[in-house]
Amino acid sequence: MLSIFAESLGATASTMSVVFIMLFLTGLMNELGLFYRISHLAKPLISFSHLPAISASTFVVSLGSALAANTMIARMRAEGNLTERQTFLCAIMNSVPVYFRELFTYHLAFVVPVLGIFAGGIYAIVALSTGIIKLLIVMILGRAYLPGESDPSQEVDLPEDKKSISQAALRSLRGQGRLFLRIASLFFVMTFLVLYLSERGILQSINALPIAHLFGVPPETIVPLTIYVASPKAGITLLGPMISNGSISEAKALIVLMLGSMFMLPFYSIRSLMPNYTSVFGMRLGLSLVVISTGISVLVRLMVLIVLMVLAG
Repeated sequence: MLSIFAESLGATASTMSVVFIMLFLTGLMNELGLFYRISHLAKPLISFSHLPAISASTFVVSLGSALAANTMIARMRAEGNLTERQTFLCAIMNSVPVYFRELFTYHLAFVVPVLGIFAGGIYAIVALSTGIIKLLIVMILGRAYLPGESDPSQEVDLPEDKKSISQAALRSLRGQGRLFLRIASLFFVMTFLVLYLSERGILQSINALPIAHLFGVPPETIVPLTIYVASPKAGITLLGPMISNGSISEAKALIVLMLGSMFMLPFYSIRSLMPNYTSVFGMRLGLSLVVISTGISVLVRLMVLIVLMVLAG
């Protein structure tokens, strides 16, 4: 038992050191307002998509809070400054920045250190590709169905809160500290659990063949798949040690991640996205946004899963 504890502690220390550095740096960038300073980069996208000028501001605001950005859009719609079609495409556009934000705050800070460069990198690329596909869809539909003129007076200036580097660093440490402790604690617990169950031979004794045959996936992936659907972070922290000790290959780990995402995303959308979208945009438009956004995410993962299954076969 002590050897398992020591091994778990060593794995946690080595992996979480990278996680801590990445969380601190992204928190520092956010406190210094570096994310907001790239708002001018969104203006060509907005112009090309024929979206109203306010979309450039809300696109950047959604880096911090998609709900806040969508509230701005909903207010403009209620005041009669946006049509329903413009509102729909602006809301989809506002869901894109989170994929770029999570590339730094989640994938590079947590997923890649835990799963490794290959499996974690592919997982991050798939997630980022979902955002890029949504962006392309908005650009295509906007060019096709929206008028080419926008009102510059609709643009909203983003507030600036100047901080010194030392102040930003302290705020980053305070803001990211609690998140880091949760991640590190979960990683240690899951690493210890995997090593303990492997030592006892419990994982190897689980008969998951019926479920494996039903979904056509390797039986050794069912346990981490089930955990991932319940909690993606817990599933990832379980897969990390399994990849490291050779219990599962990186290709099979990616199968778990893609299939698990397909099951998890609809439940996440019902639990989190539906209340947010329907409360801001109303039941009909809100549900349409949830269905379209979730459908795109699931479809991307389905295509990647098919490729993985073909390659694995």
